[in-house]
Amino acid sequence: MLRGTLLYLANQPGVREFVVSSALSRRIARRFVAGEQLDEALAAVRALNQRGIAATLDHLGENVHDAREACAATQDYLAILQRINEAHLDSTISVKLTALGLDISADLARENLYRVLESALACGSFVCVDMESSAYTERTIEIVLEMRRHFACVGTVLQAYLYRTRQDLETLIAAGVRVRLVKGAYKEPKELAFPAKADVDRNYCELMHRLLERGDYPAIATHDERLINEARRFTRARRIARSRFEFQMLYGIRRDLQERLVTEGYNMRVYVPYGSQWYPYLMRRMAERPANLLFVAGNILRR
Repeated sequence: MLRGTLLYLANQPGVREFVVSSALSRRIARRFVAGEQLDEALAAVRALNQRGIAATLDHLGENVHDAREACAATQDYLAILQRINEAHLDSTISVKLTALGLDISADLARENLYRVLESALACGSFVCVDMESSAYTERTIEIVLEMRRHFACVGTVLQAYLYRTRQDLETLIAAGVRVRLVKGAYKEPKELAFPAKADVDRNYCELMHRLLERGDYPAIATHDERLINEARRFTRARRIARSRFEFQMLYGIRRDLQERLVTEGYNMRVYVPYGSQWYPYLMRRMAERPANLLFVAGNILRR
């Protein structure tokens, strides 16, 4: 109920304007968003690197409806790659196809993603194509598979709450595409996604096992300690080296656990979002993890 309400509010312009204009909301958002400017995000990445943690930068923004906006977003991604390279930071980037023009045409999104991947290849970096709502899943996978024929430096995200993900996982493993496995943070109908958290967790665990055994350096993206402990148990039992996979977490969430895993010798990467369009991202974080909402409530009550 609460999750559905928060995801609904994420798409309400009136609520968005109210929250974004609030100084308190902006301060709270800084817990989960590295800032609104690239320099702030790069500073956050540098601080993570100093703690032995890699990063992936995400310039927040999606669903552009003008080709000029899509080209501008592409230029932003190219600039991010250049700045990461110049600063010698341990960071990749994450991109959204809707920011590259997927709602305008698939060809435009392909062209823009190709440009980004060319730059990533030249910089020796990597691009993860974020997965958005189920309306984009098929097209995202098609484009990623096409790009993988030209670039090894491209991967994508799969969401454990979708029924179709089991087959999508097999397709991507067979094509040698690197996968970031998440539970899923969009509001989806029960015809497409597991409605019960227990079923999502069970599916995540099964998919995680397949990825750890046969995937190409998969990313186990979760803050759920039960699943993290299962990944540790499974890899020990199957003698899967820690160098063959990484854990991923979100900026500002479970910093203690991030550092503990690094201390134990596991690869850790933190997803670092930044930009002025932080409201939908923040609401999805509130919806997917009640502890985040409690953190926000605590900040409000302490005022």
